[in-house]
Amino acid sequence: MGGEPVGGHFNGKIEAPALLDRPAGEEAPRSWSAAARADVIAAWDFSRDVTSQRIVDAGPNVLHGELVNLPARGMKGARWTGEEMCWRHAPEHYAAIHFHDDDLYDCGWQTDFTYTVPADLPSGVYAARLACGGVEEMIPFFVRPPRGQARARACLLVPTFTYIVYANIARRIANDAYRARVAAWGARPWTPDEHRDYGLSTYNFHTDGSGIAYSSRLRPIMTMRSGFLAYVDARGSGVRHLPADTHLVAWLDAMGHEVDIVTDEDLHAEGLALLAPYKVVLTPSHPEYQSRETLDALSAYVARGGRLMYLGGNGFYWRVAVHPDVPGAVEIRRGEGGIRAWAAEPGEYYHAFDGSYGGLWRRNGRPPQQLVGVGFTSQAPFEGNWYRRAPGAADPRAAWILEGVGGDIIGDFGLSGGGAAGFELDRADHRLGTPPNTIVVASSEGHDLDRFTLVPEEMLTDVTTWPGEPKDKLIRADMVYFEAPNGGAVFSVGSITFCGSLPHNNFDNDISRIVDNVLRRFRDT
Repeated sequence: MGGEPVGGHFNGKIEAPALLDRPAGEEAPRSWSAAARADVIAAWDFSRDVTSQRIVDAGPNVLHGELVNLPARGMKGARWTGEEMCWRHAPEHYAAIHFHDDDLYDCGWQTDFTYTVPADLPSGVYAARLACGGVEEMIPFFVRPPRGQARARACLLVPTFTYIVYANIARRIANDAYRARVAAWGARPWTPDEHRDYGLSTYNFHTDGSGIAYSSRLRPIMTMRSGFLAYVDARGSGVRHLPADTHLVAWLDAMGHEVDIVTDEDLHAEGLALLAPYKVVLTPSHPEYQSRETLDALSAYVARGGRLMYLGGNGFYWRVAVHPDVPGAVEIRRGEGGIRAWAAEPGEYYHAFDGSYGGLWRRNGRPPQQLVGVGFTSQAPFEGNWYRRAPGAADPRAAWILEGVGGDIIGDFGLSGGGAAGFELDRADHRLGTPPNTIVVASSEGHDLDRFTLVPEEMLTDVTTWPGEPKDKLIRADMVYFEAPNGGAVFSVGSITFCGSLPHNNFDNDISRIVDNVLRRFRDT
């Protein structure tokens, strides 16, 4: 408390800093040996304890230290030759830490108030409403059921890792049209474009031009607020992530479906045991970022007889790392391929938090098709189209999914881009792990091929796709169903904008009926 704000922050990598009791002369710092020099006061070796926030003094006085605000570790140093790409195998090649003047992990503010959740408060999505001088803030929080107690037959897995990765994403949206929409709708007036004070997302860059690899929820997150607009959407609401996922939360409430709320962080910590009591697990619009622990738990859940409803698109795509001693933080290394906001430097593809190889789960040998039958294939601006009923919809194994749905065109409406199939699309591909018993119930169509592009990993050359099929055949969302062992099953829709269609016509529409059909069937013993 008090004093002057800290200033003069350094941008760049530092390796092998040392304190000597006399001038160092011309000797290169990396050749210093704390044991061999009598003039060393401290010599910090950043190649040690890379997974921690501890910096080790190899000198005689044991002046160890702690890092603040998550500067990037596991970074190439002066000794890196390119012969070893993993910092765990040659830590002396990765003895640098990359510091940034805008690194921010924890604001460290004092606690202003606390709230004890009543034991009988239903599990759900809540917010603390703060008001002062005509300004209002809503801080969201999630109430899960008491530990070890499932109060419903289904649970909604809230993708908090994805929320954190996108936290405070600056999209360059704060123009006159955006401000006019915000004013007309009474939306949140603050954007990361205009307020970098609380740190940006891993889709942005540090002030020195390097990509942001860490994000945290221990800071105000403007994008994780009800009423925050991501886009000016001419045909819809223009919301993403938590605001968009409330489309599904509102539908569950309106349709009288009881669900428990759990989060990615819960699942990472507790694994399969968290999901085991539930007959059905639902995911909302965009569960893109997964740790090994969350993906393992979901895979085991389906394999042991669980039913999974994947109601979004571009899910289970990137691998992230979390650290038990750095709560609320997520690390991403954007290596090799995928649609990337920035590219990790060669040699810096491995997470510092746990030493795991980063990048796409597809690059880690676990394409999304293996879990949910579909995987990311195409992206466009925020716009939606429709599905067309496929021949598989008549298969007796799946005919119940479209029961009560009239006509072949499905979902040509919605609050997200104007249609249920849009923005980011997933398709089935048996070569990537879609189970052979998968039924395609419907596929999207009508996409503008000048606006929808294939993801980079689908392209081998400028004209050759990885599957060998024409580009236009791969730009689609597949709605699929398949049975899994032990009575399990998976239903996937392959579109980020899908849940935005649920509230249409006061929840009375074909998309609503499909989800209701599946949830009731999956919940049935």
